[in-house]
Amino acid sequence: MLDNSSMSYGGDLPLLRLMHLVSPSLPVGAFTYSAGIEWAVEAGWIQDIGDLEQWLADQLHHVLVPLDLPIAIRMHCAADSGDLDAMVGWIEWLLAARETAELRQEEINRGRALADLLKAWRLPNADTWRPQLMRSQTAGFAFAAASWQVSADAMAAGLAWSWLENLTLAAIKIIPLGQTEGQQLLHRMLPGIPGAVRQAVALEDEDIGASSPALAIASSAHEQQYTRLFRS
Repeated sequence: MLDNSSMSYGGDLPLLRLMHLVSPSLPVGAFTYSAGIEWAVEAGWIQDIGDLEQWLADQLHHVLVPLDLPIAIRMHCAADSGDLDAMVGWIEWLLAARETAELRQEEINRGRALADLLKAWRLPNADTWRPQLMRSQTAGFAFAAASWQVSADAMAAGLAWSWLENLTLAAIKIIPLGQTEGQQLLHRMLPGIPGAVRQAVALEDEDIGASSPALAIASSAHEQQYTRLFRS
């Protein structure tokens, strides 16, 4: 017989909402992008699980920590306070920081898909803010999190996890890798996400920005790659 005292559940709806938001099944097209990994594999930059782990770790610490995550946190604040002008400013900043046409287009294409979902979910102000949210999937992610009362740091952790899982799944197909190897990589990298979020939270506005030459080269070359499975 089950002991009900060991099965209590607090009903953490924001946590469940965050799980919904980071789900690979969310129809925003994340599975169609590789962020340059497809070309990096063809060029021999990434040949095995060790190369992939180094690539992802570099992107986590040199792109997500100084750019994506702190901007997402500020977008969350803008959405939570209803400050559309601030949201627009951070969208412009993020798009300007995307170093290739493919990376900018990914931000916009996924933003458009997510904005449609936000409207379908009937989140407050989703229709009014839609023209701007359509320009950035990060903005839509932050908007949904704020609407669902998901904290900014939890949202940032979810965004980092979603990025890591999507690219790992892409790499499993491209290199290729076994599913077990991919899951082992995720298991190893997962403990680094809380520290990455703490670093992002601590950044001042003037410290936000990133440059990743390897990512820029891979993404630019991917635009002209002869055969490819992914959009970027």
